[in-house]
Amino acid sequence: MVGKRKKPDAPQGTLDLLVLKTLSREPQHGYSVAARIQQITDDALRVEEGSLYPALHRMEQAGWIAAEWRTTENNRRARIYRLTRAGQKRLGEEEDRWGRLAAAVGKVLRFA
Repeated sequence: MVGKRKKPDAPQGTLDLLVLKTLSREPQHGYSVAARIQQITDDALRVEEGSLYPALHRMEQAGWIAAEWRTTENNRRARIYRLTRAGQKRLGEEEDRWGRLAAAVGKVLRFA
């Protein structure tokens, strides 16, 4: 369609970081995590369901997040995800990795 711009997906390799950081603020259901990332980035990033839910499952299996069924404010049942202690540690590692990557890209942009 003319004039309709596709919103970019989250950059490859950043999904864990984005989800863990979002959950570090408060427990949320999956749709809320995706919506929050989109909101914070002013629609610059989006996390599609096809990527988000397998990632949440993988992070739960790794012990970085825990989930439980709850009733939402809209009176619907949803899996609510929260960061675990192991997830907090992993978030710190991911933030460090992202910082190193961003610094390296910055050097290329300045000096190449």
